[in-house]
Amino acid sequence: MISGKTIFISPIDWGLGHATRCMPLIHALAKNNTIIIGVTPLNAAFFNSHFPGFQTIEVPSYQITYSRYMPLWLKLLLQWPKINTVIKKERTCLEKIISRYKIDMVISDNRYGFTHKTAHCVLITHQLNIKAPFILFMANFINRAYINKFNEVWVPDYKEKNLRLAGELSDPGKISIPVNYIGPQSALVHSTPVKRDSERSDYLILLSGVEPQRTILENILITRMAFLQKKIILVRGSNTHLSVEDKNIKVMDFCFGEQLRDLIVNADTVICRSGYSTLMDLHLLHKNKLILIPTPGQTEQEYLASYWHEKFGSEALSQEVATKFNFK
Repeated sequence: MISGKTIFISPIDWGLGHATRCMPLIHALAKNNTIIIGVTPLNAAFFNSHFPGFQTIEVPSYQITYSRYMPLWLKLLLQWPKINTVIKKERTCLEKIISRYKIDMVISDNRYGFTHKTAHCVLITHQLNIKAPFILFMANFINRAYINKFNEVWVPDYKEKNLRLAGELSDPGKISIPVNYIGPQSALVHSTPVKRDSERSDYLILLSGVEPQRTILENILITRMAFLQKKIILVRGSNTHLSVEDKNIKVMDFCFGEQLRDLIVNADTVICRSGYSTLMDLHLLHKNKLILIPTPGQTEQEYLASYWHEKFGSEALSQEVATKFNFK
């Protein structure tokens, strides 16, 4: 039990999944500790909305970008100098934060620069093993080197191998610091009862992630499901303008919390990316009928889609196959 500490917690701003999976931890730790949240312009509104009154500090943003045609692993490789610069900025930023606010503990969700010798530093990640073609050995070598700079790592997965949601990704392998499995984390598991009489759907489409791939998948699914005689709800994860002529498709720009939970529970089938935070949400809500479409070239999502197909029976489609898939 952690008590009486001043804790600085900050997730990477690569989509909101890292922010949402930190929510249960923040709620639990805030009962007996002082919490300060590190935010960027990409997730500040989210944290201010869900944790009003909590102190926030702006930290460096990664500003990861995708390509329309280039595999993500290659795009990330080309962005490595920028990523490395952000990691260095994180170290400088944390030095100032610890000095000013007398931080006892740092909890970093996939921010590899947030380590410091005077505070107990914890990394939250399920990526103990990186899935990357051609450069797999080097990627894992670099990943382990960064992880081992922390005091310990918290893995949001089950300790038992046969239960793991992330498969080989969360295998500790050659990690030399203590590895603690804290179980799947989701902001959608609430004590309030699910509204079974809320809006039902045949298909619930959950879109998220970095552009332009989010919009590309959105256009594919709208085209393939246009005029399908089914009730479809599309949660876009974007506030850009969208006009849909099909009256069977209800469009929502954003949806969080209990409303999103109820939509998931009351959907027959969920279509989404195979991002790990989303998969944890679906698992803890006992959602089994899934169509997973990984972001092209994002090897982690491609692995998870294949793993969930084999282990849990989810449908796994590449984005190219989705352009021809017959939704019924």
